[in-house]
Amino acid sequence: MCLTANPKAYPDCGKDPASRKLALPATASLVARFENMPSGVYAAALIHDENGNNRMDVALFLPREGFGMSRNPPIGMGPPSFKSAQFAVSGTPVRLPVKMRYLF
Repeated sequence: MCLTANPKAYPDCGKDPASRKLALPATASLVARFENMPSGVYAAALIHDENGNNRMDVALFLPREGFGMSRNPPIGMGPPSFKSAQFAVSGTPVRLPVKMRYLF
């Protein structure tokens, strides 16, 4: 799971050195906690890295592994935009249910 405030680095967070990342066990229900987040606008992305290679595997440009985005935006051609997944952090805890999606 990654969390970024940089729209240009969404959804993989790889180009944002300030992004926050967590590796979590794949379970039916889990809670991810990011502590001491500055106020701002963020977006989160998750992948179920089924084969443990630390990247999203694709086939014909479609994800072969499960994925989820904050605010559960609709999926079209390509990943959802930062704007469609963004949420505000302002000092109080934010709870965002994320639905994992599997295309294969």
